[in-house]
Order: sequence, then structure tokens, then C-alpha cells
Amino acid sequence: MSRADVEFRSGGPSRHPGAGSGSGRPGDSCRGWLYLPDSGEPAPIIVMAHGLGAVKEMRLDAFAERFADAGYACLVFDYRHFGDSDGEPRQLLSIRRQLDDWAAAIAYARSIPEVDSGRVVLWGTSFGGGHVMVAGARDGRVAAIIAQCPFTSGVASTLALDPMSAAKVTARGIVDLVGSAFGRAPVMVALAGVAHEPALMTAPDVVPGYLPLVPEGHPFTNEVAARVGLAIVAHRPGRALEQITCPVLVCVCDDDTVAPARQTVRYVRRGPTTQMIRYPEGHFDIYVGEAFEQVVADQVDFLDRVVPLPE
Repeated sequence: MSRADVEFRSGGPSRHPGAGSGSGRPGDSCRGWLYLPDSGEPAPIIVMAHGLGAVKEMRLDAFAERFADAGYACLVFDYRHFGDSDGEPRQLLSIRRQLDDWAAAIAYARSIPEVDSGRVVLWGTSFGGGHVMVAGARDGRVAAIIAQCPFTSGVASTLALDPMSAAKVTARGIVDLVGSAFGRAPVMVALAGVAHEPALMTAPDVVPGYLPLVPEGHPFTNEVAARVGLAIVAHRPGRALEQITCPVLVCVCDDDTVAPARQTVRYVRRGPTTQMIRYPEGHFDIYVGEAFEQVVADQVDFLDRVVPLPE
């Protein structure tokens, strides 16, 4: 297989509070990697992005390499405001803008001459696992969707957060949102923290599970603009499963402390084309080790069944 650095534009001149004017440019650049298999034949392409505040270097390359080895093309990208992608201010997490990034990534994937543009697959993990449900329902033409340990319910995830942490995030979120209307710099909260800290994830397995996914020496900022904490609670991407007509695989971690499995299972049961595989693992376990090997094998098997390679 081969891997190349690529970029594509997402959005128009920014109108997001506190995000800058965009200087009249036609959107900002999302940057990522394009993996092409060695077959030389136009292959289905898997569009991939990460979860809450995470960047592509946090093990998405491991998944993409397995998919490319199996014969699939992959487009792996960072959302605007994160990682290698453009967007000011940095570390601004807007659900709307990230969904716009998914739509732009899908359009870009369909424009790549070396792939089968009629068979685009969406793959998302954690917060991105919820995004692919919404993005797939909106697009209506994707060939398949894989959602791994997906965030499906803001209420369920907020209730899983330490109550003191939730109160601190809410307070900072209000200050951040009000300040953004006056062009002030974002007020930040941590992505991964411990109980009682102002952080979006505070379960005991978060710090030892999330932060080690960052490669040694890779620059990473463990914070995000606090205003997203106000938006998360009302976000319920799991509802989109009812509208999806293509095959969907949802990989559920039964011991998930970040995106509780119970509500995800309820949403899965409402999806007419959704199948589910459950794992006796925590939210961060399936990125590494034996759990990774099992989940990626199951995902390749799903792809081979619903988006088979050309003979």
C-alpha cells in the first residue's frame, strides 16, 4: 500500500462565534492521509476520523493500515481546529463544523480518481462514531458505516461525568460562549482529567487510556474550548440510525465509561440495517492489544461482506 498527505477545503468563510472571519477564504483546509492498496484496481474508500478532541495519529493509522492491507482505500483526516488541519482559534470543537468536515471529506473521497467513488464507507470512533451516524443519514448515498464505541447520547455521557466536573464545565462553558460573542479568546477545559477537575472525560480509565494513545513526542493539546460542554448534553446522534438504509456495524464496549453502552444498544435496536458486536472492554481498550486485533478483524469481515472488493 501507499500513503500520501492530502488536504481538502471545508466550509466557507467562518461565521462561528469566536472562530474568526475566515478572511474571505473558501473555507479552511482539512489535512489527512490517503491510503491506496497495491491492487491497482479502484477500491472502495473508507473515510475515517477520530473522537473527542483526538487527532489521526492516535491509532487511526493502525486501523487504516489494516484496512489497506485488506484491499481498501482509506482517507483519514483531522477536523478543523485540530491536529494538522487549519482553523482558528485552535481547539474549538463545534459539532456543526465537524459534521460539515465529514460532508467535505465524503465529497473529496468521491473525487479521487483511483478509488471506487460509488462505494464510500464511513468509519468513526467515539465522538466520531456518532458523527458517522448523522453524516451517513444526511448523505444518503454511502455504502456502509462502521461506528466504534460510539457517542450516541449526550445525556448518557453527561450523567457518566463526575458531577463536580460537570458543574465546572458548564460554568466555564457559559463564560466561554458569552466571551466568544465579544471576540474574546476561548476559555478552556481539559479533554481528559480526573474526578472533580473541569474536564469532559473524568472516569478512572480516561487518563491512562486516552493520553497514551498519543505517540511519544507528538504535540498534543489536552484541552478544548469549554462551550462544547453546553452543546454535548443535547446531542443525540444515535437517533440517526433509524434513518439509515445502508449496512451499519456498531462495535459496542460493554464496560464503556465515556459513551455508556446501554443507551447505544437501545438506539442500535431501532436501526433497520444496523448490526451490533459487543466486546467485554472499556472505551479505550479496543485501540490496542488483543481487543484491537479482534475489533479490526470483525470490521474487515463486515467490509468483505457488505462492500466486497472487485474480483
